[in-house]
Amino acid sequence: MDYVLRTNALCKKYKDFKVLNGLSMNVPKGAIYGFVGKNGAGKTTLIRLICGLQEPASGDYTLYGRKNTDKDITQSRRRMGAVVETPSIYLDMTAENNLKQQYRILGLPSFDGLTEILKLVGLDNTRKKKAKNFSLGMRQRLGIAIALVGNPDFLVLDEPANGLDPQGIIEIRELILKLNREQQITVLISSHILDELSKLATHYGFIDSGCLVKEMSAKELEAVCRKCVRMEVSDTRALARVLDGMKIDYTIITDQTADVYAKVNISHLTAALAKENCEVISMQERDESLESYYVSLIGGGKNA
Repeated sequence: MDYVLRTNALCKKYKDFKVLNGLSMNVPKGAIYGFVGKNGAGKTTLIRLICGLQEPASGDYTLYGRKNTDKDITQSRRRMGAVVETPSIYLDMTAENNLKQQYRILGLPSFDGLTEILKLVGLDNTRKKKAKNFSLGMRQRLGIAIALVGNPDFLVLDEPANGLDPQGIIEIRELILKLNREQQITVLISSHILDELSKLATHYGFIDSGCLVKEMSAKELEAVCRKCVRMEVSDTRALARVLDGMKIDYTIITDQTADVYAKVNISHLTAALAKENCEVISMQERDESLESYYVSLIGGGKNA
């Protein structure tokens, strides 16, 4: 698998406080990578490091095959666009002039592609309206537009839906999906809005107290979080025999509990279990969300 970004045991300290503690993560090319963690977990610090805004205390990272210590790491960073914390925009300028300023900062020879970027983010009809009169969602999209100047193929977004109303969240989600699917841009999104992230991400990295607790694909997460019926029975061995005969997928949890991953005819199942001298004690539908999985992963008590 090709990776856009790989970090190796990254550490970062502020005085005696360790913000990143040996963090290793892998962002595959073409992915929408959801970087999940509560506020203060180290998400923004990691983003600032890979953008070159800060240096790690120890460890290293590789961006498009170049280590951060390589002299030509700037060549890899030119393939990145980023919105870190809040969008860097000039409030007294129009969307078009904000983009022109970014073209100048990057030293680009012309404004080729500017109109297309504005259209892509849905700001092509703002004309002479200044950014200070934009909604929060429009400002966020303008920040992404500025990050797209220079045709990056890796986009880093720090809490892009933070503070947005439902319509603004939908607009940002649709824009990210469009950039990923139509422009083939790899996206790294840090977020603590897990329900929204679950509608976007193809891969996840779960961070807590500066450590990467778990890294997995969306398919792996779906398998963990899929709907099931939690059954409590007198004998799970008998239950397993019956479910195998019905060709129904299941997972044995304990000697008396199992998760059944199918809609079953309760009457038929209980009758079949009765023949095996197995009693059904309880049945309960379960549907673990990304949020509940994250809480269970890092331990709900200390983060409640």
